[in-house]
Amino acid sequence: MSRKKRMIPTIQQRREGILALAYQDGHVSVRQLAEHLNVSQATVRRDLHGLSAEGFLEISHGGAAIARNSDTSFLSKSLRNQQAKKEIARLASSLVQDGEQIFIGSGTTCFGMASYLRPKKGMSIIVNSVRTALELQAPGIHVLMLGGQYRPERMDTVGPMAFESLERLRGYRAFLGTDGISQDFGLTSIDIESAHLLRLAARNARECILLADSSKFDRPALYKIIDLQLLSTVVTEKKPSPEWMDFFQKENIATLFLES
Repeated sequence: MSRKKRMIPTIQQRREGILALAYQDGHVSVRQLAEHLNVSQATVRRDLHGLSAEGFLEISHGGAAIARNSDTSFLSKSLRNQQAKKEIARLASSLVQDGEQIFIGSGTTCFGMASYLRPKKGMSIIVNSVRTALELQAPGIHVLMLGGQYRPERMDTVGPMAFESLERLRGYRAFLGTDGISQDFGLTSIDIESAHLLRLAARNARECILLADSSKFDRPALYKIIDLQLLSTVVTEKKPSPEWMDFFQKENIATLFLES
């Protein structure tokens, strides 16, 4: 009787799986990972030490936890709250009609919109994310890629050239991401250049729509982007708390979320 061979994950697949679990649970054990990935505990330990050396994890007894100064690369962010981000991207894309002109931020939640937008027709989409630009390749999509300084770890462009290009554009709707939001401080980013670019995008837009999963609420980051009052709509994966719903109603901000 023959047995099916087990699929052996590659190093990249193993490490992405480890990070996905770590971002979900906060801490992962060697035994848990070995069972989940179908590899030896020795292999898991090597991967944990490799991810620790790259700044993703901190080694602890019997496992590892997300590093306190955790990496901010596109890869690391894309592994957090994956299902929530997918649902938010789908909901946000439902707001877009054929023939529109929109701006899409370079964050991982906004990136998720690209696959849903490809069937659209007659669209012009402004991006500063190389990954999003590539994902948007479709007959009905005209992509305007902002130039500037390329940041390989984030796969985006920033700096004076990107800012100058954005200053010349008007009449679009802006779909924005964020690293954290608060009622007092508004939309925020951990990165000053991203904050500045999103601020320009919002200022020149005819409408601003926020994509943010529930983990971003009441967790302001260092650099302010804009006040929440500039938003028309907030798209998230579940109904915000009563306090937040009262705030959005008071400020005349629409909310879009999955029905429970």
